[in-house]
Amino acid sequence: MFSKLTSILQHAVEALAPSLPLQEDFVYHWKAITHYYIETSDDKAPVTDTNIPSHLEQMLDILVQEENERESGETGPCMEYLLHHKILETLYTLGKADCPPGMKQQVLLFYTKLLGRIRQPLLPHINVHRPVQKLIRLCGEVLATPTENEEIQFLCIVCAKLKQDPYLVNFFLENKSRSLTSKGTPNVISEDAPKSQDPVSADTSQGPQPQELSGATGVRPTESEDEPPPQVDDLSASLDDLSVSSLPEASVLRPKQDYNLVNSLLTLTRSPDGRIAVKACEGLMLLVSLPEPAAAKCLAQSTCLCELLTGRLTSLYKALPPSVDPLDIETVEAVNWGLDSYSHKEDASAFPGKRALISFLSWFDYCDQLIKEAQKTAAVALAKAIHERFFIGVMEPQLMQTSEMGILTSTALLHRIVRQVTSDVLLQEMVVFILGEQREPETLSEISRHPLRHRLIEHCDHISDEISIMTLRMFEHLLQKPNEHILYNLVLRNLEERNYTEYKPVCPEDKDAVENGLVAGAVDLEEDPLFTDISPDNILPSQEWISSPHASPDHPKNDGKTEVHKVVNSFLCLVPDEAKSSYHVEGTGYDTYLRDAHRQFRDFCAVCLRWEWPGAPKPLEKCDLEATFFEGHFLKVLFDRMGRILDQPYDVNLQVTSVLSRLSLFPHPHTHEYLLDPYVNLASGCRSLFSVIVRVVGDLMVRIQRIQDFTPKLLLVRKRLLGLEPEGPIIDHITLLEGVIVLEEFCKELAAIAFVKYHASATP
Repeated sequence: MFSKLTSILQHAVEALAPSLPLQEDFVYHWKAITHYYIETSDDKAPVTDTNIPSHLEQMLDILVQEENERESGETGPCMEYLLHHKILETLYTLGKADCPPGMKQQVLLFYTKLLGRIRQPLLPHINVHRPVQKLIRLCGEVLATPTENEEIQFLCIVCAKLKQDPYLVNFFLENKSRSLTSKGTPNVISEDAPKSQDPVSADTSQGPQPQELSGATGVRPTESEDEPPPQVDDLSASLDDLSVSSLPEASVLRPKQDYNLVNSLLTLTRSPDGRIAVKACEGLMLLVSLPEPAAAKCLAQSTCLCELLTGRLTSLYKALPPSVDPLDIETVEAVNWGLDSYSHKEDASAFPGKRALISFLSWFDYCDQLIKEAQKTAAVALAKAIHERFFIGVMEPQLMQTSEMGILTSTALLHRIVRQVTSDVLLQEMVVFILGEQREPETLSEISRHPLRHRLIEHCDHISDEISIMTLRMFEHLLQKPNEHILYNLVLRNLEERNYTEYKPVCPEDKDAVENGLVAGAVDLEEDPLFTDISPDNILPSQEWISSPHASPDHPKNDGKTEVHKVVNSFLCLVPDEAKSSYHVEGTGYDTYLRDAHRQFRDFCAVCLRWEWPGAPKPLEKCDLEATFFEGHFLKVLFDRMGRILDQPYDVNLQVTSVLSRLSLFPHPHTHEYLLDPYVNLASGCRSLFSVIVRVVGDLMVRIQRIQDFTPKLLLVRKRLLGLEPEGPIIDHITLLEGVIVLEEFCKELAAIAFVKYHASATP
């Protein structure tokens, strides 16, 4: 009570007294603070009961006023006094001692406001960045302290200043004392080492002493290598039942540098207060994006950031209940890190494990965005750590297990993160994890060379339809990712030599038939204004491979429109009329696929432009046609599945044809020839997509004869699938009838893709 009265009286006196020059006023307030420590005998009274907060605020106001009254960049006498008399050093010492109680909080506030409100660059001054560095070490010593909010505000303002002037980060990369090595202590930054080594003395002219470096300051060590690290939590709620298992990689030798700003932020990411954790993550995001190579190297090699990312991913992944529904994994709303303020009570679509699932996806999104923003060196190091410690160490055993429920759940999670990843660097590591790095043509005897790739492709033809569909969906989304290695590893490497073809010159009779005759039932394709908006920037150069199926010296091109008519009608006429049902239902014609095919092909071209694919197939005279052709494990499974389209469930057929149509959209001359050219001369023992469909149609023609009232049943099934007819009695041969409908629609889709590709190549 007495101290509050004193404060009121002091403010009254200051208000009535004549105004002093700014420097005298500044010195007065500083000396008032120092006199408190000389005169006071009660060091247990909280700082809020003293005049110290008021004097500190007055000092800040004076510094801001002084700067506003001077030209930009000019240092005034008050700021000179602060720097010359090492006021920040003294305040750091008082804050570290927390005398009087609460002083640390006041010091943090003063530093934060000073750096935030003063426009001129302060951090380059040695009497600023040294005490700032020391104060950084005090942050995150203990979680859930009363000063946690002030600590994160201070750290974030430092990060913001470094973002403005990245070169300043070099002031915060501290060299370690070599005396550690001389004492036989390994020079490592492991999680059992002290987070920082603080010199007790306020004298900044000397470096840290050996006894101080050894942890004599009592700074709380972070996670011990021999003990499980503290419980981790997602970005907005503490998951008290989780723990990050210790990682042996944390004990590797590190360069002789400390990055205490990162270390303090890492500690605060484990705060039980979700807001503090999110702020710490934002600070780390700023630091990893700094372009300074030395800082990026130090961050990747001398901090525990990699361990934090992978450790929390592991713990959150393992916290997912085994019973979580794969459909829920697929359909849960999009998650953005830091915004997952999920409330189970308020969620009408809650399901068991949703909180844990959102936490995992949120943290994965943070890792993805962190790597996306990071400087290249740091990004590669972080992505490789996730690859080695999470993908291989945690996810691969789950994907390789034999339990059907476990396979389904782990594949659904893999599918989800494949859809979610946006960082090119992390995507590359994910692709290598799933597919391996092999780029040479596959052989049947070596298809299991990369065990996970082999297992996942085998799961596309699993006895469980759910596993097959989920794995096919994963591959479908993988194929849409902007990474050249995906298509090359799965398909292109096996088509490079075009050894699926047999070189046969066309005889004159066949040539005349090609030029003058069209297949019966041909559709007249007029110029369609739908495709005039294709940007020339999205067209691959010299796409001669689209306009003619016989683009070789001995197969001169005919009129491009005639050729595309041939290709389109070859697909449209594959299914015999008696097996067609779309013309009985309005709005199910071939033209309905054109718009989607146009949009999808334009998107694929935009992605593939950077890969500099050739505009024409490799000349046959340069191809090794004698080499044994193998379509590759992926296409083998898809073709096998396609060959059984009349005997597979409707949902499986939809997914198989969806993946094949994606492959057909790629603007590479070899995939186009192999998947969309009905007139390619196949070598003996080889098959193409067209030849597989021809075999299916041959089988269909035989089986149609055995089914009574085939056409009415087929039409009824189509109407039921479209919702035009209510569900009724079970129809005989329902699987076959649904397969015929999917086959007809797939052929129309392939025809639309072929036409769109031709039109895109012909657009000027």
